[in-house]
Amino acid sequence: MTRVAVIGGGPAGLAAAEVMAEAGLPVTVYEAKPSVARKFLMAGKSGLNLTKAEDLSTMLPHYTDATDWLTPALQAWDSAAVVRWAEGLGQEMFTGSTDRVFPKAMKASPLLRAWLQRLDGLGVNILPRHRWIGWEGKQPMMKGPDGAELSVEADAVVLACGGASWARLGSDGAWADWIGVDPRPFAAANAAVAVGWSGHMAKHMGQPIKGVAWRSGPYRSRGEAVMSHRGLEGGGIYSVSRGVREDADLYVDLLPDLSVDDVVARLNRPRGKASFANHLRKMLRLSPLKIALAQEWGRPWPVETLKIARRLKKLRITHSGLRPMDEAISTAGGVPAYALDDAFMLRARPGVFCAGEMLDWEAPTGGYLLTACLATGRWAGQGAVRYMKR
Repeated sequence: MTRVAVIGGGPAGLAAAEVMAEAGLPVTVYEAKPSVARKFLMAGKSGLNLTKAEDLSTMLPHYTDATDWLTPALQAWDSAAVVRWAEGLGQEMFTGSTDRVFPKAMKASPLLRAWLQRLDGLGVNILPRHRWIGWEGKQPMMKGPDGAELSVEADAVVLACGGASWARLGSDGAWADWIGVDPRPFAAANAAVAVGWSGHMAKHMGQPIKGVAWRSGPYRSRGEAVMSHRGLEGGGIYSVSRGVREDADLYVDLLPDLSVDDVVARLNRPRGKASFANHLRKMLRLSPLKIALAQEWGRPWPVETLKIARRLKKLRITHSGLRPMDEAISTAGGVPAYALDDAFMLRARPGVFCAGEMLDWEAPTGGYLLTACLATGRWAGQGAVRYMKR
Protein backbone atom coordinates (compact mmCIF):
# COMPACT_ATOMS: atom_id res chain seq x y z
CA MET A 1 0.00 0.00 0.00
CA THR A 2 1.19 3.52 -0.71
CA ARG A 3 2.03 5.45 2.43
CA VAL A 4 1.62 9.16 3.13
CA ALA A 5 3.05 10.86 6.21
CA VAL A 6 1.78 14.14 7.63
CA ILE A 7 4.19 15.76 10.06
CA GLY A 8 2.36 18.14 12.36
CA GLY A 9 -1.12 17.69 13.80
CA GLY A 10 -2.36 21.28 13.68
CA PRO A 11 -5.20 22.55 11.46
CA ALA A 12 -3.06 22.49 8.29
CA GLY A 13 -1.80 18.97 8.89
CA LEU A 14 -5.22 17.59 9.77
CA ALA A 15 -6.75 19.31 6.72
CA ALA A 16 -4.13 17.69 4.47
CA ALA A 17 -4.75 14.30 6.10
CA GLU A 18 -8.51 14.62 5.53
CA VAL A 19 -8.13 15.38 1.82
CA MET A 20 -5.70 12.54 1.24
CA ALA A 21 -7.71 10.01 3.21
CA GLU A 22 -10.85 10.95 1.29
CA ALA A 23 -8.89 10.14 -1.88
CA GLY A 24 -8.22 6.66 -0.54
CA LEU A 25 -4.62 7.07 0.58
CA PRO A 26 -3.48 5.49 3.85
CA VAL A 27 -2.33 8.41 6.01
CA THR A 28 -0.37 8.62 9.24
CA VAL A 29 -0.12 11.90 11.16
CA TYR A 30 2.96 12.35 13.35
CA GLU A 31 2.59 14.88 16.17
CA ALA A 32 5.39 15.90 18.53
CA LYS A 33 3.08 16.71 21.45
CA PRO A 34 0.93 14.26 23.45
CA SER A 35 -2.16 15.42 21.54
CA VAL A 36 -2.94 17.23 18.31
CA ALA A 37 -4.10 20.79 17.60
CA ARG A 38 -3.00 22.32 20.89
CA LYS A 39 -2.59 25.83 19.47
CA PHE A 40 -5.97 25.47 17.76
CA LEU A 41 -7.56 24.67 21.12
CA MET A 42 -5.78 27.59 22.76
CA ALA A 43 -7.09 29.94 20.05
CA GLY A 44 -10.61 28.74 20.76
CA LYS A 45 -10.54 29.48 24.48
CA SER A 46 -11.71 33.05 23.93
CA GLY A 47 -13.98 32.12 21.02
CA LEU A 48 -12.93 30.20 17.93
CA ASN A 49 -12.85 32.76 15.12
CA LEU A 50 -12.76 30.26 12.28
CA THR A 51 -13.01 32.58 9.28
CA LYS A 52 -14.27 35.98 8.06
CA ALA A 53 -17.51 36.40 6.14
CA GLU A 54 -15.87 38.18 3.22
CA ASP A 55 -15.59 37.37 -0.46
CA LEU A 56 -12.17 36.41 -1.76
CA SER A 57 -11.39 39.80 -3.30
CA THR A 58 -11.79 41.40 0.14
CA MET A 59 -9.84 38.72 2.00
CA LEU A 60 -6.83 38.43 -0.29
CA PRO A 61 -5.22 41.84 0.40
CA HIS A 62 -4.90 40.85 4.07
CA TYR A 63 -2.25 38.31 3.10
CA THR A 64 0.00 41.19 1.99
CA ASP A 65 3.19 39.92 0.36
CA ALA A 66 1.88 36.37 -0.18
CA THR A 67 -1.34 37.24 -2.02
CA ASP A 68 -0.23 36.01 -5.45
CA TRP A 69 0.94 32.53 -4.53
CA LEU A 70 -1.72 31.85 -1.87
CA THR A 71 -4.58 32.83 -4.19
CA PRO A 72 -5.15 29.37 -5.78
CA ALA A 73 -5.38 27.68 -2.37
CA LEU A 74 -7.73 30.34 -1.02
CA GLN A 75 -9.86 30.23 -4.16
CA ALA A 76 -10.28 26.51 -3.68
CA TRP A 77 -11.10 26.85 0.01
CA ASP A 78 -12.58 30.25 0.81
CA SER A 79 -14.54 31.42 3.83
CA ALA A 80 -17.81 29.94 2.52
CA ALA A 81 -16.11 26.56 2.13
CA VAL A 82 -14.79 26.77 5.70
CA VAL A 83 -18.31 27.38 7.01
CA ARG A 84 -19.77 24.48 4.99
CA TRP A 85 -17.02 22.20 6.27
CA ALA A 86 -17.63 23.15 9.91
CA GLU A 87 -21.38 22.72 9.51
CA GLY A 88 -20.70 19.32 7.98
CA LEU A 89 -19.00 18.45 11.25
CA GLY A 90 -22.22 19.28 13.09
CA GLN A 91 -21.16 22.75 14.22
CA GLU A 92 -23.78 25.48 14.02
CA MET A 93 -22.09 28.71 12.93
CA PHE A 94 -22.90 32.40 13.33
CA THR A 95 -21.47 35.65 12.00
CA GLY A 96 -20.71 38.45 14.46
CA SER A 97 -21.14 42.19 13.99
CA THR A 98 -17.64 42.52 12.51
CA ASP A 99 -18.22 39.66 10.03
CA ARG A 100 -16.11 37.26 12.06
CA VAL A 101 -17.48 33.73 11.93
CA PHE A 102 -17.66 31.50 15.03
CA PRO A 103 -19.20 28.18 16.01
CA LYS A 104 -22.19 28.77 18.27
CA ALA A 105 -20.41 26.64 20.85
CA MET A 106 -17.60 29.25 20.62
CA LYS A 107 -14.93 26.80 21.79
CA ALA A 108 -12.67 24.76 19.51
CA SER A 109 -13.01 21.46 21.36
CA PRO A 110 -16.43 20.33 19.99
CA LEU A 111 -15.31 20.96 16.41
CA LEU A 112 -11.97 19.22 16.97
CA ARG A 113 -13.66 16.16 18.50
CA ALA A 114 -15.99 15.86 15.51
CA TRP A 115 -13.08 16.36 13.12
CA LEU A 116 -10.98 13.66 14.76
CA GLN A 117 -13.94 11.29 14.63
CA ARG A 118 -14.24 11.91 10.90
CA LEU A 119 -10.50 11.33 10.40
CA ASP A 120 -10.71 8.13 12.40
CA GLY A 121 -13.59 6.97 10.20
CA LEU A 122 -11.44 7.65 7.16
CA GLY A 123 -8.70 5.44 8.57
CA VAL A 124 -6.23 8.20 9.45
CA ASN A 125 -3.69 6.98 11.98
CA ILE A 126 -2.47 9.62 14.47
CA LEU A 127 0.77 9.00 16.36
CA PRO A 128 1.42 11.54 19.15
CA ARG A 129 4.81 12.01 20.82
CA HIS A 130 6.61 11.50 17.52
CA ARG A 131 8.92 14.41 16.82
CA TRP A 132 10.46 15.03 13.42
CA ILE A 133 14.25 15.39 13.76
CA GLY A 134 15.51 15.42 10.16
CA TRP A 135 16.05 13.16 7.17
CA GLU A 136 17.64 9.81 6.45
CA GLY A 137 18.12 9.98 2.73
CA LYS A 138 14.66 10.74 1.36
CA GLN A 139 12.78 9.52 4.43
CA PRO A 140 11.86 11.62 7.48
CA MET A 141 13.39 10.61 10.81
CA MET A 142 11.33 10.58 13.98
CA LYS A 143 12.08 10.37 17.65
CA GLY A 144 9.39 8.24 19.25
CA PRO A 145 7.89 8.41 22.74
CA ASP A 146 10.60 6.09 24.11
CA GLY A 147 13.37 8.25 22.65
CA ALA A 148 14.20 5.75 19.91
CA GLU A 149 14.82 7.09 16.42
CA LEU A 150 12.97 5.59 13.49
CA SER A 151 12.88 6.18 9.75
CA VAL A 152 9.42 6.65 8.24
CA GLU A 153 8.91 4.96 4.89
CA ALA A 154 6.62 7.27 2.97
CA ASP A 155 5.93 7.78 -0.70
CA ALA A 156 4.78 11.34 -0.02
CA VAL A 157 5.15 13.67 2.96
CA VAL A 158 3.18 16.75 3.97
CA LEU A 159 5.03 19.02 6.39
CA ALA A 160 2.76 21.16 8.55
CA CYS A 161 5.12 21.99 11.40
CA GLY A 162 3.90 25.47 12.29
CA GLY A 163 5.85 28.67 12.77
CA ALA A 164 7.99 29.71 15.70
CA SER A 165 5.64 31.00 18.39
CA TRP A 166 4.05 29.24 21.35
CA ALA A 167 6.76 26.57 21.42
CA ARG A 168 5.11 24.88 24.39
CA LEU A 169 2.14 24.10 22.14
CA GLY A 170 4.34 22.61 19.43
CA SER A 171 5.48 25.41 17.11
CA ASP A 172 9.16 26.04 17.78
CA GLY A 173 10.52 26.44 14.24
CA ALA A 174 13.29 23.89 14.84
CA TRP A 175 12.57 22.30 11.45
CA ALA A 176 14.22 25.29 9.75
CA ASP A 177 17.63 23.75 10.49
CA TRP A 178 17.08 20.59 8.42
CA ILE A 179 14.22 21.12 5.98
CA GLY A 180 16.74 21.51 3.15
CA VAL A 181 15.88 25.03 1.95
CA ASP A 182 16.76 28.45 3.32
CA PRO A 183 13.61 29.69 5.06
CA ARG A 184 13.06 33.38 5.53
CA PRO A 185 13.89 34.43 9.12
CA PHE A 186 11.03 34.14 11.56
CA ALA A 187 9.56 37.31 13.06
CA ALA A 188 6.69 38.03 15.42
CA ALA A 189 3.31 38.69 13.80
CA ASN A 190 0.06 39.60 15.54
CA ALA A 191 2.15 40.44 18.56
CA ALA A 192 1.64 42.50 21.70
CA VAL A 193 3.56 45.75 22.15
CA ALA A 194 5.78 46.11 25.22
CA VAL A 195 4.98 49.24 27.25
CA GLY A 196 6.63 50.38 30.45
CA TRP A 197 3.69 51.99 32.23
CA SER A 198 4.03 54.65 34.89
CA GLY A 199 2.64 53.90 38.33
CA HIS A 200 -0.40 56.06 37.61
CA MET A 201 -1.67 53.44 35.15
CA ALA A 202 -1.77 50.51 37.61
CA LYS A 203 -5.47 50.91 38.38
CA HIS A 204 -6.36 50.58 34.69
CA MET A 205 -4.66 47.23 34.08
CA GLY A 206 -6.86 44.67 32.39
CA GLN A 207 -9.25 47.25 30.97
CA PRO A 208 -10.19 47.20 27.27
CA ILE A 209 -9.39 50.29 25.21
CA LYS A 210 -12.42 50.86 23.00
CA GLY A 211 -13.44 53.46 20.46
CA VAL A 212 -9.93 54.33 19.28
CA ALA A 213 -7.92 53.91 16.09
CA TRP A 214 -4.37 52.55 15.93
CA ARG A 215 -1.76 53.26 13.30
CA SER A 216 1.79 52.16 12.59
CA GLY A 217 3.29 52.76 9.18
CA PRO A 218 0.74 51.78 6.50
CA TYR A 219 -1.29 49.61 8.90
CA ARG A 220 -4.55 50.82 10.43
CA SER A 221 -7.02 49.35 12.90
CA ARG A 222 -10.20 50.32 14.76
CA GLY A 223 -10.09 47.22 16.93
CA GLU A 224 -9.89 47.00 20.70
CA ALA A 225 -6.75 46.52 22.75
CA VAL A 226 -6.27 45.58 26.37
CA MET A 227 -3.89 47.14 28.88
CA SER A 228 -1.73 44.62 30.67
CA HIS A 229 1.35 44.79 32.84
CA ARG A 230 3.32 43.65 29.79
CA GLY A 231 1.94 46.32 27.47
CA LEU A 232 -0.84 46.46 24.87
CA GLU A 233 -2.52 43.29 23.66
CA GLY A 234 -5.55 42.37 21.57
CA GLY A 235 -6.77 42.44 17.99
CA GLY A 236 -6.50 46.19 17.54
CA ILE A 237 -2.80 46.16 18.32
CA TYR A 238 -2.08 42.86 16.58
CA SER A 239 -3.38 44.32 13.32
CA VAL A 240 -0.74 47.08 13.33
CA SER A 241 2.10 45.18 14.99
CA ARG A 242 3.80 44.61 11.66
CA GLY A 243 4.39 48.35 11.43
CA VAL A 244 6.04 48.30 14.86
CA ARG A 245 8.17 45.35 13.75
CA GLU A 246 9.25 47.39 10.75
CA ASP A 247 10.32 50.28 13.04
CA ALA A 248 7.43 52.63 12.29
CA ASP A 249 6.08 54.79 15.10
CA LEU A 250 2.89 53.65 16.83
CA TYR A 251 0.02 56.10 17.27
CA VAL A 252 -3.46 56.01 18.75
CA ASP A 253 -6.31 58.32 17.80
CA LEU A 254 -8.42 58.77 20.91
CA LEU A 255 -11.21 60.48 18.98
CA PRO A 256 -11.47 58.71 15.61
CA ASP A 257 -15.02 59.91 14.98
CA LEU A 258 -14.13 63.60 15.34
CA SER A 259 -12.02 65.74 13.04
CA VAL A 260 -9.24 67.96 14.36
CA ASP A 261 -11.50 70.98 13.79
CA ASP A 262 -14.28 69.33 15.80
CA VAL A 263 -11.89 68.74 18.69
CA VAL A 264 -10.60 72.33 18.53
CA ALA A 265 -14.13 73.73 18.60
CA ARG A 266 -15.01 71.71 21.69
CA LEU A 267 -11.80 72.52 23.52
CA ASN A 268 -12.31 76.24 22.85
CA ARG A 269 -15.49 76.26 24.93
CA PRO A 270 -15.14 78.06 28.26
CA ARG A 271 -13.11 76.02 30.73
CA GLY A 272 -13.78 77.96 33.89
CA LYS A 273 -12.08 76.48 36.92
CA ALA A 274 -12.10 72.94 35.58
CA SER A 275 -8.82 71.06 35.48
CA PHE A 276 -7.38 70.13 32.11
CA ALA A 277 -8.42 66.50 32.63
CA ASN A 278 -11.97 67.47 33.57
CA HIS A 279 -12.17 69.78 30.58
CA LEU A 280 -11.19 66.87 28.32
CA ARG A 281 -13.78 64.66 29.98
CA LYS A 282 -16.62 67.17 29.70
CA MET A 283 -15.93 68.64 26.29
CA LEU A 284 -14.78 65.48 24.50
CA ARG A 285 -16.57 62.84 26.58
CA LEU A 286 -13.35 60.97 27.13
CA SER A 287 -13.49 58.02 29.50
CA PRO A 288 -11.18 57.94 32.54
CA LEU A 289 -9.05 55.36 30.72
CA LYS A 290 -8.67 57.55 27.63
CA ILE A 291 -7.79 60.53 29.79
CA ALA A 292 -5.17 58.42 31.57
CA LEU A 293 -3.70 57.39 28.21
CA ALA A 294 -3.69 61.01 27.05
CA GLN A 295 -1.83 62.05 30.20
CA GLU A 296 0.55 59.09 29.97
CA TRP A 297 1.71 59.88 26.44
CA GLY A 298 0.61 63.49 25.82
CA ARG A 299 2.44 65.48 28.50
CA PRO A 300 3.81 68.07 28.55
CA TRP A 301 0.81 69.56 26.81
CA PRO A 302 1.23 72.39 24.33
CA VAL A 303 -0.54 75.69 24.98
CA GLU A 304 -2.26 76.05 21.62
CA THR A 305 -5.61 74.31 21.34
CA LEU A 306 -4.89 73.21 17.77
CA LYS A 307 -1.74 71.40 18.86
CA ILE A 308 -3.60 69.73 21.73
CA ALA A 309 -6.27 68.52 19.31
CA ARG A 310 -3.67 67.16 16.91
CA ARG A 311 -1.96 65.34 19.75
CA LEU A 312 -5.19 63.71 20.89
CA LYS A 313 -5.83 62.63 17.32
CA LYS A 314 -2.30 61.32 16.84
CA LEU A 315 -0.94 60.34 20.23
CA ARG A 316 2.51 58.80 19.91
CA ILE A 317 2.84 55.69 22.07
CA THR A 318 6.07 55.24 23.98
CA HIS A 319 7.02 51.57 23.85
CA SER A 320 9.99 49.22 23.67
CA GLY A 321 8.99 47.20 20.60
CA LEU A 322 7.12 43.94 20.28
CA ARG A 323 6.91 41.34 22.98
CA PRO A 324 9.08 38.21 22.44
CA MET A 325 8.30 36.17 19.34
CA ASP A 326 7.30 33.09 21.32
CA GLU A 327 4.38 35.08 22.78
CA ALA A 328 3.12 36.18 19.35
CA ILE A 329 -0.14 34.82 17.95
CA SER A 330 1.66 33.90 14.74
CA THR A 331 4.94 34.42 12.92
CA ALA A 332 6.13 35.81 9.62
CA GLY A 333 8.86 34.05 7.69
CA GLY A 334 9.27 30.39 6.81
CA VAL A 335 9.47 28.41 3.58
CA PRO A 336 9.56 30.95 0.71
CA ALA A 337 7.40 30.73 -2.39
CA TYR A 338 10.36 30.21 -4.74
CA ALA A 339 11.24 26.95 -2.95
CA LEU A 340 7.82 25.46 -3.84
CA ASP A 341 5.99 24.51 -6.99
CA ASP A 342 2.35 25.38 -7.64
CA ALA A 343 1.20 22.47 -5.45
CA PHE A 344 3.39 23.58 -2.51
CA MET A 345 5.84 20.75 -3.17
CA LEU A 346 9.47 21.45 -2.32
CA ARG A 347 11.41 21.76 -5.57
CA ALA A 348 14.47 20.31 -3.85
CA ARG A 349 12.55 17.30 -2.47
CA PRO A 350 9.98 15.78 -4.85
CA GLY A 351 7.11 14.25 -2.94
CA VAL A 352 7.48 16.58 0.06
CA PHE A 353 4.80 19.26 0.44
CA CYS A 354 4.51 22.17 2.90
CA ALA A 355 1.44 23.79 4.42
CA GLY A 356 0.22 26.11 7.14
CA GLU A 357 2.17 28.61 9.15
CA MET A 358 5.54 27.17 8.19
CA LEU A 359 5.04 28.86 4.81
CA ASP A 360 6.25 32.43 4.41
CA TRP A 361 3.03 34.38 4.81
CA GLU A 362 1.33 36.41 7.48
CA ALA A 363 -2.13 37.83 8.01
CA PRO A 364 -4.01 39.61 10.79
CA THR A 365 -6.23 37.86 13.27
CA GLY A 366 -9.95 37.88 12.58
CA GLY A 367 -10.33 34.54 10.80
CA TYR A 368 -7.64 35.06 8.17
CA LEU A 369 -5.04 32.91 9.92
CA LEU A 370 -7.15 29.78 10.32
CA THR A 371 -8.67 30.13 6.85
CA ALA A 372 -5.22 30.10 5.26
CA CYS A 373 -3.98 27.24 7.44
CA LEU A 374 -6.93 25.10 6.39
CA ALA A 375 -6.71 26.18 2.76
CA THR A 376 -2.97 25.55 2.40
CA GLY A 377 -3.29 22.22 4.18
CA ARG A 378 -5.95 21.05 1.78
CA TRP A 379 -4.02 22.42 -1.21
CA ALA A 380 -0.86 20.56 -0.20
CA GLY A 381 -2.93 17.42 0.44
CA GLN A 382 -4.49 17.64 -3.01
CA GLY A 383 -1.01 18.11 -4.48
CA ALA A 384 0.14 14.97 -2.71
CA VAL A 385 -2.85 13.05 -4.09
CA ARG A 386 -1.98 14.08 -7.65
CA TYR A 387 1.66 13.21 -7.04
CA MET A 388 0.74 9.73 -5.81
CA LYS A 389 -1.52 9.13 -8.79
CA ARG A 390 1.32 10.01 -11.13
